[in-house]
Amino acid sequence: MTEQNTKLGIWMMLLTTFIFAVQDGLSRHLAGEYNVYMVIMVRYWFFAAFVITIAGRKAGGMRAAARTRQPLLQAFRALLLVTEICVMVLAFTLLGLIESHAVFACYPLLIAALSGPVLGERVGWRRWTAIGIGFIGVLIILQPGIGVFQPEAIVPLIAALMFALYGLLTRYVARQDSAATSFFWTGVVGSIGMTIFGMWFWEPMTTADWGWMAILCITGASGHYTLIKCYEVAEASAVQPFAYLQLVFVSIIGVSVFGEAIRTNVAIGVTIVVAAGLFTLWRERVTS
Repeated sequence: MTEQNTKLGIWMMLLTTFIFAVQDGLSRHLAGEYNVYMVIMVRYWFFAAFVITIAGRKAGGMRAAARTRQPLLQAFRALLLVTEICVMVLAFTLLGLIESHAVFACYPLLIAALSGPVLGERVGWRRWTAIGIGFIGVLIILQPGIGVFQPEAIVPLIAALMFALYGLLTRYVARQDSAATSFFWTGVVGSIGMTIFGMWFWEPMTTADWGWMAILCITGASGHYTLIKCYEVAEASAVQPFAYLQLVFVSIIGVSVFGEAIRTNVAIGVTIVVAAGLFTLWRERVTS
């Protein structure tokens, strides 16, 4: 990769994190007014249409994009992702954007911890140390045994575990399938699964909120598009650390739009988690 491509990749990652932060803010608003499953279902309809359009423009069309030797695994990871999104949006309504993302920030550490049993990768003592320190940061955020522990704080932790498993399965299927194939299955199967479940929770929406829903759908598609472009022009290990800036954008939206506050223990815990996560990313780059 050239230096120029790496710089472009970093800017694309910054744009992606901003778009996803806006998407989370819109999800929190709509899920606070309407059923979570309906909101995610409509969002996935647009996502599936976007995926099908992208696949149709590539060589071989949708048939080539859908071709895989591991359909059950592809379907499982697609359904796992849409379930994780439902859990995370639910966390937004229970805890708010800032604290949900503070806990969710541990997912790279979970990926590092699970990469051994799931992918058979070797995890050395340095990474295990970083993982342990990172989870101390998570405990500082959650504050179990201090004051009144919020059971709701477990919700984004479950979402982080699900997303980590999704990430590992994505790396596993990539051994046989292209990124285009995984992307196609993610959108189409996720949309089908979400429709089967979400159609039972349909609610009428106001005209104004349909406008917000349209923006949510657009941010979802554009965020995935900029992320794809980001990885096309730069190595993942070079740009992935900048994904943590989504925490910054989310915090700005949480404070300015939703009136949330950043508690001291959350700020300290997030700093520890992010530092540990950046170290694991650095070790992965050094040893790969």
